[in-house]
Amino acid sequence: MTDSSATRPRIHGLDTLRALAIVLVFLNHYQLFVSAAAFGPLGAVGWMGVDLFFGLSGYLIGDQILAALRGGRPFSLTHFYARRLLRTLPNFYCVLALYACWPAFRGDAAMLPLWKYLTFTQNINLSPGTAFSHAWSLCVEEQFYMLLPALALLIAARRRSLRWAWGAIAAGIVAGMLARAYLWDEQVGHARGGLSYYKYIYYSTLCRFDELLAGVALALLKNHHARLWSRLSAHGNAALLAGAAGAALSAWLFHADRYGYAVTVFGYPLLAASVSLVIAAALSPATVLCAARVPGAAQLAAWSYAIYLTHKQLCILLKPQLLALGVAPDTAAAQLISAAASVGAGCLLYRLIETPFMRLRRRYLPGRGAAPALPA
Repeated sequence: MTDSSATRPRIHGLDTLRALAIVLVFLNHYQLFVSAAAFGPLGAVGWMGVDLFFGLSGYLIGDQILAALRGGRPFSLTHFYARRLLRTLPNFYCVLALYACWPAFRGDAAMLPLWKYLTFTQNINLSPGTAFSHAWSLCVEEQFYMLLPALALLIAARRRSLRWAWGAIAAGIVAGMLARAYLWDEQVGHARGGLSYYKYIYYSTLCRFDELLAGVALALLKNHHARLWSRLSAHGNAALLAGAAGAALSAWLFHADRYGYAVTVFGYPLLAASVSLVIAAALSPATVLCAARVPGAAQLAAWSYAIYLTHKQLCILLKPQLLALGVAPDTAAAQLISAAASVGAGCLLYRLIETPFMRLRRRYLPGRGAAPALPA
């Protein structure tokens, strides 16, 4: 889900967060689609792994663009988009081919028109339960990536101040809140949740930018407010505690009233702020999160995009096979087998598809800098 350059030094804290995000998503999807009895509260809040991915993506792409803008070198949107698409398309289209060309792989789930998948517009008015539905989050990210660099260049080229950049981020957050408020009133309130909530709010691009924008805000702080960034980094452990507390409060609020008006409007900005604080802590050398090397986290982080694409349907397909062998889905054995199969499939996709295309990208589309810096 996140993009990282092979030329950048590894940041162990970000690897840990990426690994945590994919684990949370796996737990949640297993609970939702394989066994409701599995993983308890962790499975119930595992959907927040997607929001953590959003925050990481917003920061990494924002940092890439803003660092380049600050460097004062030429920037090509075509070059940026080509690099991004080489990162995401090969894996995505490979898994999409399984859904489209192998009916047994998608099972009873209905396919949407192919053009919706190919254009990353699948999430628009998406009904839960359709084939490859979890790719909605990738659609939100791709749409965001198409807009962000163009907007950043526009602000920089017109020599607008940093206040314009911060204003754009704030406007995006407010626009998301207003969109959720309006859609809740029009589409969800009378039904009190269910399919309407997911179709019109949870999967909606306009309603799910919060964490992406919070990640960009973090990148803007790092690249253009060195003194404030130093202060934040110096108190990384406090940021980690505050972020963890905010995430816990968000989880409790969503659990208590997932489809309620107040949580829908204000819960996502709270979660976005919490995620950004945790990411800031992961970037701070003063924190345990940054210094600690969790065994296996770097590998899971590298394979996380491939795992994300494949794990859900693989677990669904494994369920009847394991039941036939007398292994119930709510047992530790079934969960371990499903987890191992998901990691193995992700590793295979990463090595066979993602890695060769990333080599091509490094060879023919190396990273570059960018244009004029934003004036203070």
